[in-house]
Amino acid sequence: TAHSSDRCEYHIVFAPKHRRKIVYKDLRRDVIEIIRKLCRKMKVEIIEGEAYPEHILLLASIPPYMSVAQFVGTPRVKVRSCYLTGTQI
Repeated sequence: TAHSSDRCEYHIVFAPKHRRKIVYKDLRRDVIEIIRKLCRKMKVEIIEGEAYPEHILLLASIPPYMSVAQFVGTPRVKVRSCYLTGTQI
């Protein structure tokens, strides 16, 4: 209705296979930048984020018309993160 608003906030964890400690230094900056660009493009607001050596934590506000699966399962996220980490899909 005209008098309501939606705020869908989700805590998302991006982790490499077997929690290998690969998110560090240059790779860390690249992954963070890619996630920022994708969020801007998909109109997802990053409320908070933190990068650890074995995973990336993200608190994001996803628009109501988009499911979490649509955001996390975006082929670009998978392909680009695999490209950076040298793994295969």
